[in-house]
Amino acid sequence: MSAQRTLRAGLIGLGAMGRHHARVLRETEGVDLVAVADPAGDPHGVAGGLEVLPHIQSLIAAGIDTAVVAVPTVYHEDIALALAAAGVHTLIEKPIASTGEAGQRIVDAFVSAGLVGAVGHIERFNPALQELRKRLAAGELGAIYQIVTRRQGPFPARIADVGVVKDLATHDIDLTAWVAQSTYASISAQTAHRSGREFEDMVLATGRLANGVIVNHTVNWLSPMKERVTVVTGERGAFVVDTGSADLTFYANGTIATAWDSIAAFRGVSEGDVVRFALHKREPLRVEHEAFRDAVLGIRQDVVTLEEGLQTLRVAEAMVESARTGQSIDLG
Repeated sequence: MSAQRTLRAGLIGLGAMGRHHARVLRETEGVDLVAVADPAGDPHGVAGGLEVLPHIQSLIAAGIDTAVVAVPTVYHEDIALALAAAGVHTLIEKPIASTGEAGQRIVDAFVSAGLVGAVGHIERFNPALQELRKRLAAGELGAIYQIVTRRQGPFPARIADVGVVKDLATHDIDLTAWVAQSTYASISAQTAHRSGREFEDMVLATGRLANGVIVNHTVNWLSPMKERVTVVTGERGAFVVDTGSADLTFYANGTIATAWDSIAAFRGVSEGDVVRFALHKREPLRVEHEAFRDAVLGIRQDVVTLEEGLQTLRVAEAMVESARTGQSIDLG
């Protein structure tokens, strides 16, 4: 990185996620955090010696090359459009916006300005999922049949303006499309409202990708146990990812004949070897920031693009619409 210029970075939003962005921005080589902003102040004390600026225009006035937007979703559009107009490359926390229409306006603004825009779908940078994608792309599973995700846990007090679909299910939509290297063709969902809020807090969704893989997502924030699991089943076995611990395990289809007649009579797959892979585990947020830095510098392009973030949001909106109408939504 020493041969490249140092990017002047700004951060708006110093809440639950913003504090982590502040830490990682300070630790990322080739990036200098020069300004922070939050009209609500600095509840976690992450500004350090920096003045806490009151709004996006004051952040832009600090003379920044890049910005991270970690504010509530409802404010994403206005802030992103201001940054695009000012010529600032921007990483927006997921989801890209509160509606598909707002997301499209953000995409159009950054495309017309010729700027790098990215969305913080951090699971893509989980070491276990990155390893999974490599192995799937190399054909280790053969044909992929099914992808199942489970993302459950207690209610996060930080969430104020979206439901579980846009806050949590968007992680699974993005990672599923990414590891399968395919978009969604259709989605059907059921939601529940159990916590007294206007937004849904549980969703069960079933869909099909454009490449024929069937998918299922179980997502809620009303579970006493925390679960972050992705299971990919194919013709040679199944990969299981625990993104909480960044573990990747392969369950191979068996190749040894079963001598137990009552089991051997079943003409399906049998249990084979189980392998848990040793991975180099780096913090996903750090890897995400390095990817964004390198995209801005023109070194490589593997961020979650604004277009991909918009695609994920449209699937999430289709989940909510499906639950409301009782109809499967065609995304083709």
